Amino acid sequence: MTATRIMLDENEIPTHWYNVVADMPNAPLPPLGPDGKPVGPEQMMVIFPETILAQEMSAERWIPIPDEVREAYRLWRPTPLIRALRLEKALGTPAKIYYKYEGVSPTGSHKPNSAIPQAYFNKIAGIKRLTTETGAGQWGSSLAFAGQMFGIEVRIYMVKISYDQKPFRRSMMQTWGAEVFASPSDMTNTGRAILAKDPDNQGSLGIAISEAVEEAASRADTKYALGSVLNHVLLHQTVIGLEAKKQLEKIGEYPDMVFAPCGGGSNFAGIAFPFFADKAAGKKVRLVAVEPTSCPTLTRGVYAYDYGDASGFTPLMKMYTLGHDFMPPGIHAGGLRYHGDSPLVSQLLHEGLIEAVAVPQLATFEAGVKFACAEGIIPAPESNHAIRACIDEALACRETGEPKTLLFNLSGHGHFDMASYDRYFAGKLEDYEYPRDAIETSLAHLPKVG
Repeated sequence: MTATRIMLDENEIPTHWYNVVADMPNAPLPPLGPDGKPVGPEQMMVIFPETILAQEMSAERWIPIPDEVREAYRLWRPTPLIRALRLEKALGTPAKIYYKYEGVSPTGSHKPNSAIPQAYFNKIAGIKRLTTETGAGQWGSSLAFAGQMFGIEVRIYMVKISYDQKPFRRSMMQTWGAEVFASPSDMTNTGRAILAKDPDNQGSLGIAISEAVEEAASRADTKYALGSVLNHVLLHQTVIGLEAKKQLEKIGEYPDMVFAPCGGGSNFAGIAFPFFADKAAGKKVRLVAVEPTSCPTLTRGVYAYDYGDASGFTPLMKMYTLGHDFMPPGIHAGGLRYHGDSPLVSQLLHEGLIEAVAVPQLATFEAGVKFACAEGIIPAPESNHAIRACIDEALACRETGEPKTLLFNLSGHGHFDMASYDRYFAGKLEDYEYPRDAIETSLAHLPKVG
């Protein structure tokens, strides 16, 4: 019988994270202050502990995973690699389709891969309290879970539209002891100013980041934890791709293409970056980041220095951006509604080393339903983006007869997203392609540096 579930033993959990910076042809561009000068570590230590900053700035290829973190990973790692035989049959494709299933984590997504080490490094630094933002709630619930594991208080600013759309993810955060507030909130100067202008503001990840950073910077006992975008977050997520490579080696396979959803970049980097190491060494493999047409950062944004948040609290980062005050529509893939993208992912795309595509909302849900009917797992709306792009490639293989090997990251299950599926089945979802003039208006406010 063809192997459908390729497993690893607990002792095969990676011992090191992979740092893509070591294999990039050009060094990453530094973050800048408002004066256009590089930001030093002392400025970043206001919101991050020293160990995390060291990882953020490291160019070492391999970063050791502490034993305490590996022990926590054992609750769900290694995660399975699964051959989607039934989906292949339903599509009538000669392609082989594999997916790495991160929905087996306690929170149902890939996000604990970074939440656990961030909570651990803050604990050993003596930090008692963390603030963060969350969109659809995968990151917020993961940090709440990690905070509970290491005895750290967690306060979460959840994008208002997701706060209303995803009540059960909010309940998960509260179950693990976190405080959760809809963002924009009246808890911060940022939130109050935005609500004064627009009391019905739906929120954005940029606004929620501003609120979380503002609070962390104002309290000596509090640091900030980020769920995507920055180098150290992407580093932690590489356990996904490292395991996937080992699993594929067990059955003598290697992907022609790797797909993952991309909002801030942690999902994509987690599975794709370990394969980039092979690409940098001469291996032919295509790495494809998949985003929504309604928030088309990589495919329609500009490569420029911009703030990571709406209010300008963060350093300026060179990235693909739609403008830090870009307000995305209330699509149900809340984890992909971010105005910018990881500086590392952005630089690799700018240099032509990875690819990016944008897909519309209805097509992603259609792909998710097709996948669920074939494979049994109901995917998160974010994951549906990777499934859509992978299915499109598998259908292209059906036309050409080319038997490609395709891999995608099934980054989470959709058990807490069924309201989104309800709206899809009721015909209440719609495709939304963000207007060019609205993007131009947002981009007009980019900082004048770099």
